[in-house]
Amino acid sequence: MSKATPRAAVAKFATGGKEMAKKDLAMEAISYGYVYVARVAMGGSDTHTIKAFQEAEAHDGPSLIIAYSHCIAHGYDMGFGLNQQKNAVLSGYWPLMRYNPALRLEGKNPFQLDSKAPSIPLKKYAYEEARYTMLARSNPKAARELLRKAQDDVERQWRVYSNRAAMSGRGETPHIAPQEPEEAAAETVKRGGDEE
Repeated sequence: MSKATPRAAVAKFATGGKEMAKKDLAMEAISYGYVYVARVAMGGSDTHTIKAFQEAEAHDGPSLIIAYSHCIAHGYDMGFGLNQQKNAVLSGYWPLMRYNPALRLEGKNPFQLDSKAPSIPLKKYAYEEARYTMLARSNPKAARELLRKAQDDVERQWRVYSNRAAMSGRGETPHIAPQEPEEAAAETVKRGGDEE
């Protein structure tokens, strides 16, 4: 079990299912402000994945791409890996996003949420994988409770991401903090008149 293990999944040191939510590596990296960050899944959107790689390469600074990688340890036929990635995106477990600091310099919101709101329940994605269904077979009551909490995690993360994506960029809200009088006067002249 690690901080990246999803809640409700069975892992080597979490045979009763992981009880804590997984960490959000994307938001941790975004907190630096200057790192290009993207969360991608080829099965969710190959065009989004390519766009993220192109932007990351063009970024003048560090870039982090967090890619959904299906794994044999998840406990399903790898031939269905891209479909499972698609369901991860559709369930909201793996929202596709990009954070491009260069957009801030243009006065735009650097956080872009590129997937739609969840359209399938997390259970439809999770219960295709043995790491979730093992607990459902051995302890159905615990599995139901952990899956309910995991669904809450998905919904909370979606609210955080969608709110962040809806925020105005600096171009729309240039003066959140108080300005010095000379800066305010210069800005008024730049816009062509007095404001009252």
